[in-house]
Amino acid sequence: MKTPFHQRGASTVGILVAVLFFASLLTLVIKLGPAYLDDYTVKGALEGLDGEEGLSEMTPADVRRLVTKRLSVNNVDGFDAKEIEIEKDGDLVIISLDYEVRTHVVSNVDAVINFSHFYELRGQ
Repeated sequence: MKTPFHQRGASTVGILVAVLFFASLLTLVIKLGPAYLDDYTVKGALEGLDGEEGLSEMTPADVRRLVTKRLSVNNVDGFDAKEIEIEKDGDLVIISLDYEVRTHVVSNVDAVINFSHFYELRGQ
């Protein structure tokens, strides 16, 4: 004897697992996303120095001050401009930047994100 139809679909446990998975994924995006957006802004500010008028005549302190102004205009918080290493080699300005961002995820779990950038820039 056959039953007229069999019910198909997701079970309650299956739906609960899917909801928990997507909720945890969304939490990670919300917690880690701003760090990556700030790094994208830092990267853009440093790349924007290429071709800057008078860059090759600036001292490392002047270059650092210029980067700090660009980052404050773009509202990048929690970034220390002292982490930027600036060297000069003739007309070439070498900028290297290694920093990490720590962010609280949940309870006693923190995430550490490392960023590293290296640029060789020439001014006009």
